[in-house]
Amino acid sequence: MKVFFTLLFVWLLGSTALWGQPADVVWNSQSRNSSGSMPCGGGDIGMNVWVEDDDVFFYLCRSGSFDENNTLLKQGRFRIRLTPNPFAGRSDFRQTLHLEDGYVSVTTPVGQMHIWADVFHPVVHVEVETKEVTSMRVSYESWRTADRVMSREEGLQCSYAGEWPGTVVTTHDSILVGEENLTFFHRNASHTVVDAVIKQQGLESEAFHLYNPLRNLIFGGRIAGDLIFSGTRRGHYCGTEYEAWTYKSRKPANRQSFRITLHAVQTPVVSDWEAGLEKTEKELHAAKDKEASRRWWNEFWQRSFVRAEGEAARAARNYDLYRYMAACNAFGQWPAKPDGGLFTFDPSTMGGESQLTPDYRRGGAGTLTAHEMALVYWPMLKNGDTDLMKPLFECYRRLLPTAQLRSQVYWGYSGACFSEETENFGLVNPAAYGLNRPEGFDKGREYHPSSEYEWDGVLETCRMVLDAVSYDSMDISRYIPLIESSLNFFDVYYRGTAARRGYSDLDGKGKLVLYPASAGATYKMAYNPSSTIAALCSVLEAYGRKPDMLARIPSIPLRTEEGKERILPAEVWERTGEAGTPQLLPVFPWRIYGVGREGLETARNTYLFDRDVQKCRAQTGEKLDNVWAACLGLTEQASELTLKRLSDGPYRFPAFRQTNDAWTPDLNEGNAGMMGMQEMLLQEVNGKILLFPAWPRGWDVHFKLHAPGQTTVEAEWRGEKLVKLTVTPKEREKDVVNCL
Repeated sequence: MKVFFTLLFVWLLGSTALWGQPADVVWNSQSRNSSGSMPCGGGDIGMNVWVEDDDVFFYLCRSGSFDENNTLLKQGRFRIRLTPNPFAGRSDFRQTLHLEDGYVSVTTPVGQMHIWADVFHPVVHVEVETKEVTSMRVSYESWRTADRVMSREEGLQCSYAGEWPGTVVTTHDSILVGEENLTFFHRNASHTVVDAVIKQQGLESEAFHLYNPLRNLIFGGRIAGDLIFSGTRRGHYCGTEYEAWTYKSRKPANRQSFRITLHAVQTPVVSDWEAGLEKTEKELHAAKDKEASRRWWNEFWQRSFVRAEGEAARAARNYDLYRYMAACNAFGQWPAKPDGGLFTFDPSTMGGESQLTPDYRRGGAGTLTAHEMALVYWPMLKNGDTDLMKPLFECYRRLLPTAQLRSQVYWGYSGACFSEETENFGLVNPAAYGLNRPEGFDKGREYHPSSEYEWDGVLETCRMVLDAVSYDSMDISRYIPLIESSLNFFDVYYRGTAARRGYSDLDGKGKLVLYPASAGATYKMAYNPSSTIAALCSVLEAYGRKPDMLARIPSIPLRTEEGKERILPAEVWERTGEAGTPQLLPVFPWRIYGVGREGLETARNTYLFDRDVQKCRAQTGEKLDNVWAACLGLTEQASELTLKRLSDGPYRFPAFRQTNDAWTPDLNEGNAGMMGMQEMLLQEVNGKILLFPAWPRGWDVHFKLHAPGQTTVEAEWRGEKLVKLTVTPKEREKDVVNCL
């Protein structure tokens, strides 16, 4: 009997553990091209791995590898061939993304290859083991062997956005061929797009004080292993010419490996970059580094999970895949780019122009579109991944002096002015700033139909910073100046604008007059937009240190139509631009309205009956209809839209989604899906933890998510019953309200 109960306990323990483990992605055949690739990464590295014509390929991308035009360049393409080839003609072929351990394997019974990124060092390892001795050939393939003049379409990949007058050139890389290793790097010139934008935006006198992360930046790496150089060749891949440098095994063996060590630094001297690269190489210990990286991934997956059965099972699986891709930039210097991240592949495989290189993406790699970028990071709070949010927080912290300088130089105001389309050097994207500006036009304002006065995107990051304290007790002292300065700008700018326009700097009720302003990119030249009002109220209430300013924020504008009260985008506006529904931003991310909050019926009326909202209903890109539905307790709409957001994309890897207005993979597809599923499962309102506020009764699910107050909630709903509930700390269990 003792043995029976022991075995039963072990079985139950194993079954419970399986709930928390992500399911591997397994392919049983090779791919046609890079569109059939699988993501792999860690730290700040992303790879696209695939097997084609018996060769193993991967693209390699690293956060922060921006050239002088602000294109995020790939480090290169790598091709590996084994002879005799254990992958050739095998029906028992397997390519697997091992999510729990964070690596990709290619295997058959006669051989295997493991590819993994070191989470704590900028290094990629490739390990091969075969039953019979095998020779390995490793080719480094580069399409940047000569300077390249960008086409207009190609210019969309950089800060010039394809609209800059004159010629834009991607300069060539440097390749240093050694007998036993290959060194490759891109060296930015001292003159960069930053200098051109400074001149465009009238800040030449301040150039010395402005941040330039591109000047003299050198990035690249070195391939090393028990290899010797064997020659070069030229070829074409997916419409792009390349040159390859090939190294082969010194002698055939059963076990072989090589590594690619990366390094980036701003220096005018190449030898300084090489010294930094060699320093990293000396710090490596493959076995220990592998163990540490696997341990990090194992612990990562234990922080939270969502496992579902039946109708929601595929959505829950894809939830893991989007979370994995975000975690590959856990320690990046720069926030993840939502359109493509570190995992773009050849444009020609997506039906695009064959002349575009693997470096291409639409939307400018160095352009930080505030609202879209925030969608990558909101899901991290409930996933317990607050450490992954630091690249976003640190980015804004670095750009703060430039945002403050803009406000001071242009208007003589204190505070920090961040544009919705801010470049990673802190100035406005040149196309959004306006290339054909009228003479005498306010130099601080964007001259663009969708970008003008859209300044409140930074407040999403400010609110995330404040939430990180509640979720994970993060020390945010270094980000307080960002919050203070971002809030101060709105107070000082709009009071100053009102004072110049009339007798008082406030309205007749003692409130700010937010005009001219913008309700997202949609309602332009707006008066008191609801999205900006909600943003300021939300951040000020969470911050708690500026009660006088909070008292000056006007009320959210409402309107009653056909007997139903609704949220207005603004009190009035002059025109409309891009399709959007900023009148629902007070629901999320600002949580002014929602389940258990005042005004729920007003917000539901807006979602269900507002004509503009209905017209813009969508489940693609950065649209948040599924999230708003979940926050409002609209179970039917939330479940339908969230399943669509987390459905399989058109490519072999199911989380590689494609939309018309973004680049592939469109990470915001999955980010919105993750947020929708989180809000369906768990919400916190006024100290109460709402369990299943928008979850269908018939869907079985087991989840573990985080809540404010350093709280975790693990619950299992099965057979329309709550069969498990674990709340940590236990005293918060009394705050749980089961909405089913």
